[in-house]
Amino acid sequence: MLNLHDIRNSADLLSRAERILVFCHANPDGDAIGALLGIRLLLEAAYPDKHILVLCKDSAPDTLLFLPGTERIAHDPHLRNTDAVVFVDSAEPKLTGLYETHSELFTKDVSSINIDHHPTNAQFARINLVDPAAASACEIVAEIADALSWNITPDIATCLLTGVYTDTGGLLHSNTSVQVYRTVARLLRAGARQQEIIKHVFRTAKPSTLKLWGRVLEKISLTEEGGAVSAVTKGDFAATGAHYSELTGAIDYLNAVPGMRFSMILSERDGKVKGSIRTLRDDVDVAEMAGKFDGGGHKKAAGFALPGKLKSEVRWKVVNEE
Repeated sequence: MLNLHDIRNSADLLSRAERILVFCHANPDGDAIGALLGIRLLLEAAYPDKHILVLCKDSAPDTLLFLPGTERIAHDPHLRNTDAVVFVDSAEPKLTGLYETHSELFTKDVSSINIDHHPTNAQFARINLVDPAAASACEIVAEIADALSWNITPDIATCLLTGVYTDTGGLLHSNTSVQVYRTVARLLRAGARQQEIIKHVFRTAKPSTLKLWGRVLEKISLTEEGGAVSAVTKGDFAATGAHYSELTGAIDYLNAVPGMRFSMILSERDGKVKGSIRTLRDDVDVAEMAGKFDGGGHKKAAGFALPGKLKSEVRWKVVNEE
């Protein structure tokens, strides 16, 4: 749970601003886009006299374009006369993709609010509304709205429920707590369009997505450490015509291999290799694994990025069967 004093201080900070920028992390997923759009609608209703601008370095995935307001997401920050900044679903500044070009946004001299659920959050804002017990940033946004008695409309509820659903794998992941179910019930009562979310997020897959996932599954290898590992190269993305965002969800199939301690997908993009790690086990901490490569995340879902490219390696072993 968040500190009510911090929530009220956040509202006070926003009430004094004239121009508010809201950012999410680069390569956005359902939680990032859902929180970004949901909080925009909440702020516009709470502060109709203010200018609210939502930004993300990258475009929303095609599967999320049904959400209201995706066409209003800007990609080039205009910082002039900015009075307040809100970061959502971003555990650390570099994940926004803006730290190198706009480092001035990430000092505590800026009137900034950080809304996140990752236990590795760097607490980089002036006010940090961070709850590691929450399954998604959208869950926290819903809590903030209720604490401030802000009205959650059907459009807002649909945005926030999308984030809750995607970060819990449709309520199937181990982070689906009692509080998650309470939040889902709250958002459904507010008019969230559940079936629309299910249709677009879970029951829509382009041919390019299926082809990319096919390559992921074809390349699965099992390690001696008990990992199910696969990799996709720039060539795989080019050959299938898939965007990087279409890789989302493929790792759940690796995680289904019986007896595995963890699963990992490595992917090439923009001169880096990104690693996504998942586990279903309570005795494995993938955030600790990702931390060895300057990454982070949750105990059962984490990631990292390293400069370089992928190179395949074949190993052979001679076994004496006598």
